[in-house]
This record gives sequence, structure tokens and C-alpha cells, in this order.
Amino acid sequence: MKLTVAILALSAIPCACAANLPPDLLEAVQQYEQAQFRNDIATLERLVTDDYLLVNSNATVENKQQFLADFNLPGFKIDPYVMEQPVQKLLGNAAVIGGLVHLSWTQDGKHQTRLLRVAYVWKKHDGHWQATYAQVTRVPQ
Repeated sequence: MKLTVAILALSAIPCACAANLPPDLLEAVQQYEQAQFRNDIATLERLVTDDYLLVNSNATVENKQQFLADFNLPGFKIDPYVMEQPVQKLLGNAAVIGGLVHLSWTQDGKHQTRLLRVAYVWKKHDGHWQATYAQVTRVPQ
């Protein structure tokens, strides 16, 4: 089973954490989160760079096309989640955003859950924020 779903939990940012983020970055992150819950591939495609890379919790690496393909899987659905222990680091036209996520989703008719530490690198290009890199680490139980 693909572990790509693990990365999908990255973008939920609690209001306390969001206070230090530029409004346009916060909006992009929130759009990304909602697109995951709706399997909105068009929005996700717009919000990740063409050279996007995802490092899954099993150490596999996926490109943009592989990442987006998971949202076309029949029955694939991510459950709403809350980001705990949020991390944010704004670096001019780049930002690192992440935290701890109790991710749950349905895939291949099975409900899955994982505790994950996640991190995204966002960059602003031509006036728009996009995710360019993501990494997911499985937290040992």
C-alpha cells in the first residue's frame, strides 16, 4: 500500500500558529488542506510546484504526478485532522510548516491510522505560495 497519504496531513495549522504567517501563505495552506479532504486534484496541482518532491514515511520518494495520482484512487478519503505541536519558520519567500498529526484515511477499503511528524517547505514564486517539498516521519508507538 502506498504511504503517500502520510504526507497529506501537513497543512492544518491552528490559529495560534498562523498568527505569524503572511495572510497569503495561510490562505494557500488552508486551501491545500481543504483540497485534500475533497480530493480536489486541480487545486492540489496548483498548490504544488512542478518539481515537488515527497518523502514518505517508508522512505520512498514521489514526484508531483505520483502524489496527485493517489487522489484518483477509488474510495480514497482523508479524515479531518488537527495539527499538534505546530512548527513554522518563515524565511523570506520560503517557509517550513509542520507538526504532529494523527492521520486517518480510507484506502483500498481499509481504514488506516498513523501518528506522523510532518514538514512542508513552501515557496513564493510569481506572487503565489506553493509547496515544493514534503517529508513525513512515522512516530514510533
